[in-house]
Amino acid sequence: MHPNRWVTSVKLLGTLLFFTPLLSGCWDRLEIEERAVVLAIAVDEEEPEAVSEESAVAHLGGKVPEEQKRIIRLTVQIAVPGRIPLGPGEGGAGGGAEKPVWVMDVVGHTIEDAFSNLQQLVSDRLFFGHLRIIVVNEKLARKGLQNLNDALRRNAEVRRAAWMIVSKGNASELVSLESELERVPALYLLATMDGSVKLGKLPNSFLGLFWSAMVSKGQEGFLPYVELKKNQSVQISGLAYFKGSKMAGITLPIEIGNYMAIKGINPGGYTVLVDVPGEAGAVMFESKQRKSKIKVKIKDGKPHVFIKVHIEGDLIEKSNVQFKIGSPARLDKIEKQIGKNAEEAFMKLIKKTQKQGSDIFGFGEYVRGQHSSYWNQHIKKKEKWQAMYKEVPVHVQVDISIRRVGMKAS
Repeated sequence: MHPNRWVTSVKLLGTLLFFTPLLSGCWDRLEIEERAVVLAIAVDEEEPEAVSEESAVAHLGGKVPEEQKRIIRLTVQIAVPGRIPLGPGEGGAGGGAEKPVWVMDVVGHTIEDAFSNLQQLVSDRLFFGHLRIIVVNEKLARKGLQNLNDALRRNAEVRRAAWMIVSKGNASELVSLESELERVPALYLLATMDGSVKLGKLPNSFLGLFWSAMVSKGQEGFLPYVELKKNQSVQISGLAYFKGSKMAGITLPIEIGNYMAIKGINPGGYTVLVDVPGEAGAVMFESKQRKSKIKVKIKDGKPHVFIKVHIEGDLIEKSNVQFKIGSPARLDKIEKQIGKNAEEAFMKLIKKTQKQGSDIFGFGEYVRGQHSSYWNQHIKKKEKWQAMYKEVPVHVQVDISIRRVGMKAS
């Protein structure tokens, strides 16, 4: 054989051998039916007596370190293949006799311990790629979420776009509820969170943003605080704000709007009832757009925070038909009263977080960004800012612009 032909043949054979593994198809495939798809997780703290439910899967009985003797209950919502509604016609109330999800619970000393116990009960491998909701009981959140966050962060399947929420009652009740709007409880909770963001009732606070705030030196994280009401409905009752990994307090529902105004988050979806002094009636003001500007100045060796908020909105109702609000002078009076009330409400919320040393507004990040040399010399660490934040002077100025008045309101 001619040498050139021999070399060409070898090269061709080598090329074929190189590409052969790429033509092997889905050799590492994992069918959907071979996965236990977890849609939602709920974590509650249990009484010590619940240890009797635990099986010897991850450890032998009596071999747990003393600091890990506490018991948690992990409740999961697993999708049943073939029963998840694929379109509008298959969803809705009731949904038929066959449930689209399988709700089960286990106990454990840690999150990974509970997952090990759960995997022992499920024949297919647990898959968290479609996990959308993580519910944590308030009692557990106040003791700290460090272990839970660490377990979820190390799992590459968990999406950062998932929602973590804090429940007033048992977290397991939220992943077991039967909503009239959705057959799948996880999708109902997801729609509640996403819908509230679109309506301006809740700031975006999904898992990735919460973790980012927790590791920031000048900011703390927060999560939606929800409770289960009558008729299996879920109400967003405030923001659960944290100091480090531990929940420090809860805002009122209307204070969610105050937080969003201070941060300049749109759209504005909250309404307030304002009593106008010297007038025979009150008005309902609905915010539409917000603008916020935050500056930090160093005075007498201490950072001072200055906040200017501009809110545009509409007057949507008045309490007294005899109350005439059409004149420019009266509108100006109403704007000033709404602004005064807003300044008092904003300061009340800020002082509430200062009392706990929980800077959910990220004022510390403004100090780091606008006065980095001061931060590096006097603060440096997150713990130092948590202590300093309690004493930082904050000044708030609110300007209100009424853009529209109802036709019958004048």
